[in-house]
Amino acid sequence: MSSGENIIENNSIIKGGSKPKKRQRLGHSVKDVTIAWAFFLPFFIVFIVFTIVPVVMAIYLSLTNYTVLQDAIWVGLDNYIYLITSDNTFITAMQNTFAFAILSGPISYFMSFIMAWVIDGLKFKNVFSLAFYAPSLASGIAMSSIWLVFFANDSTGHLNKLLLDLGWITSPILWTQTPAYILPIVTIVSVWMGMGNGFLGFLAGFQGLDRQVFESGAIDGIRNKYQELIYLILPMMKPMLLYGAINTITGSLGIFDIVVNIAGFPGPDMAGLTIAGHLNDYAFTRFDIGYASAIAVILFIITFILGKIVFKVLGTKDE
Repeated sequence: MSSGENIIENNSIIKGGSKPKKRQRLGHSVKDVTIAWAFFLPFFIVFIVFTIVPVVMAIYLSLTNYTVLQDAIWVGLDNYIYLITSDNTFITAMQNTFAFAILSGPISYFMSFIMAWVIDGLKFKNVFSLAFYAPSLASGIAMSSIWLVFFANDSTGHLNKLLLDLGWITSPILWTQTPAYILPIVTIVSVWMGMGNGFLGFLAGFQGLDRQVFESGAIDGIRNKYQELIYLILPMMKPMLLYGAINTITGSLGIFDIVVNIAGFPGPDMAGLTIAGHLNDYAFTRFDIGYASAIAVILFIITFILGKIVFKVLGTKDE
């Protein structure tokens, strides 16, 4: 056999041997894609059914006059026009909601972060974490009922009794029936409840930090805990800061059950009326689903815009 024939034979063997390898790689890639879709599809289906579909349905219903008892009648932007130009109750609810959010949101956010930072450095941090997180496990109605004992309007209320014993007041203060006190009381209760969830997320972020970075920081001149916080922890904690901010925004703007249990609905001089309460009134009391959907869409747009702002401030370049 000549050298040319040997070369041809060797090349044919190499080419023939490469085909099974290609088929094997193709089979692995198909298997990997199938496994990936198997894990992805359940979440994707749940996301479509319980997030995308409700949002699309709410947008559609907001453009109709739909009261459950009759078929939906297309009215276009009439619901939005009336909501913005003629519904003074909605304007009041919007003002109250932003007042609650501006006051309770930042306080809850920063206190959750500071307490997580402090407790992460303690010896028995698991015990302290459980004690700090426990209030958030209760419902808003349960927690506000507990606080109502403290802010009771008669002399049996803990705060009124204390003030009477000290001689600072001569008669009990109507805490939950005075419009000026509704905002501070609701803020206290919502901050007490909201800190638990934010705290747990921040604590998880602290425990996931790379400790070698702190050693490198000490070599580079980091001398105390405050410098660690500013130059090391905050940059590494950006994802958790973003997560906490989004949760705080959605929780603050969606406040409803705490306000209703403390001040009633809509409360004295509508001091306890929020956007979520206004929505609940039209959806489940008046059964005007079309108008309630318009309120829901407006609330969604406000939350979305604030979320985008937070992403700009706390998000990374990749996000």
